[in-house]
Amino acid sequence: MQKKAKHIPADSSELQEKFINCMMTRGKKSVARRIFSDAMKILRDQGKSNPAAIFQKALDNVKPNTEVRARRVGGSVYQIPVEVAPKRQMALSIRWIVQACRTKKGKPMADKLAQEFNDASNETGVAFKKREDVHRMAAANKAFAHFARYKR
Repeated sequence: MQKKAKHIPADSSELQEKFINCMMTRGKKSVARRIFSDAMKILRDQGKSNPAAIFQKALDNVKPNTEVRARRVGGSVYQIPVEVAPKRQMALSIRWIVQACRTKKGKPMADKLAQEFNDASNETGVAFKKREDVHRMAAANKAFAHFARYKR
């Protein structure tokens, strides 16, 4: 069976559509798309000339390089630092940005999303802090990296 080509709107990239899909709740894609476009308009109104570049930079800044995985070796469970695959890097960065926006209270989602994009592109904010915490955890457990070669 042949795979159908995805329909992507002209003003949206594949990465933006992936973000919209991950942000969507209860199957309401039109609501998620409107929130995303409103966030882009807010960034444009703040004087940012290219909100799509800010979105891309925010995702790139939040991508983790390493993470820890629990591995049982000889009756003990060790947190072992491992490299993160590129696909998982993108999935984690999208998830962390959406999660950071959902935990904030008191503002519309589009405002929170625009703020988080702006913060993440400037290497601040909740999602970027999450990435730094993950890297710090991996660095702290670097002594157990030699257990990575043991398979379960």
